[in-house]
Amino acid sequence: MLLTYAIGDVHGCLRQLKELIALCQEDSDGQPFKLIFVGDYIDRGPDSRDVVEHLMTLQQARPGQVICLMGNHEDMLLAAVDDADWEERWLRNGGIRTLESYGVTHPRKIPRTHIDWLRRLPKTHDDGLRFFVHAGVHLDRPLDQQDDNDMLWIREPFLSSNKDFGRRIIHGHTPTKDGKPEVRINRLNIDTGAVFGGPLTAAVFTDRSPNVERFLVQA
Repeated sequence: MLLTYAIGDVHGCLRQLKELIALCQEDSDGQPFKLIFVGDYIDRGPDSRDVVEHLMTLQQARPGQVICLMGNHEDMLLAAVDDADWEERWLRNGGIRTLESYGVTHPRKIPRTHIDWLRRLPKTHDDGLRFFVHAGVHLDRPLDQQDDNDMLWIREPFLSSNKDFGRRIIHGHTPTKDGKPEVRINRLNIDTGAVFGGPLTAAVFTDRSPNVERFLVQA
């Protein structure tokens, strides 16, 4: 049996990230597993640089077992690198903390290896039972025809919909108000607001059902 651990928005919270990964490894109890991160590794929290470095190292150590999706904050950083008009918007949304973590004053001074890794991040992962994405999906498009902007940024009408998408949608992006995962019939929101004082959450799945088995949390 393959276990899948889907982990919500990290936002520079390195301690919680390391401790939650350790919990996942302990929980797996020797069974094969994979880790899926739904994006937003940077901004707002104190350790964006080290979070990115840790995930890059983890992928190298566990090839094929660690999937890191792109979030809208990675998208904003890349836009700021490519287009000066985006820089101020990114800085207003937590980018200043990211620059501080790198010890630089401009997004173009962030190490090229990190920028290149961020550019290669996929937008989705489909395991046949679940569709993993950062923000959500457009209601009127098939899952294999989704728009990147929607998958990175959408909130409504996705969050209010009970539509059956053919897969359980696993996402983050919108922090839950109570610090607990939001379980809906068609989707699961695992952004429990770690950077705002909530826990960092992992949803645990098996390869037998689209439904969550349990949650692991790290305050």
